[in-house]
Amino acid sequence: MWGKWISCEVPSEDGRTRFSDAQQAWSAIGDQPGLVGQVGGWDGGCARLLGLWDDEETYGRFLRERHDAVLGASGQGGTYDAIETAAGAVVLEMPGDAGGLPRALETATLLRVADCRLRPGRAAHFLDVQRRVWAPGMAAAGGMLGGVVTRLEAERCLVTTLWSGPAAHRRYAEEQLPALRERAATEEDLCGLTGRSLALEPAWTVLPVRPPGPR
Repeated sequence: MWGKWISCEVPSEDGRTRFSDAQQAWSAIGDQPGLVGQVGGWDGGCARLLGLWDDEETYGRFLRERHDAVLGASGQGGTYDAIETAAGAVVLEMPGDAGGLPRALETATLLRVADCRLRPGRAAHFLDVQRRVWAPGMAAAGGMLGGVVTRLEAERCLVTTLWSGPAAHRRYAEEQLPALRERAATEEDLCGLTGRSLALEPAWTVLPVRPPGPR
């Protein structure tokens, strides 16, 4: 699987309205082969989006065949002051209550993001801890629907989890997170971490639209 993380600076209220309206035009890519799904929401004056694809090849095909046309038709390019994108391979899929990522993307109302900067030489240990400690620990927390760990750079990983809502994540943060953090010894692997919680904008969610099979 392949993940893409997008951040757009949209400082004004009018700009946010225009950006949000334009973002809905991306529903046109629902029939693009290889799309797993896309979700996003506001982080203050920044719009942040997570896109997931079957693999790098299908993502590259989308860039070549559809991206520029949809962007041009939407007029979205004139609605933000700056954009930052990062993409990479999904190195771990985290199970949750939804029973799979497609259902998690469809039903989640909150996206929790941990942008992790790794110490040199600690990537393998960090990913092992994600598998052994964090993935089962969060799967056991009610309301965590599913998630992925995406390797954006050699020493940068993005941990994204989809939740049923803020109450479920708050309960997890209060009841399970402290013990998991102690077991994971996070400070040994990380030189920096930025955490975000995004209330998802339902109109921005793009899910695959598959053609009907033979009858």
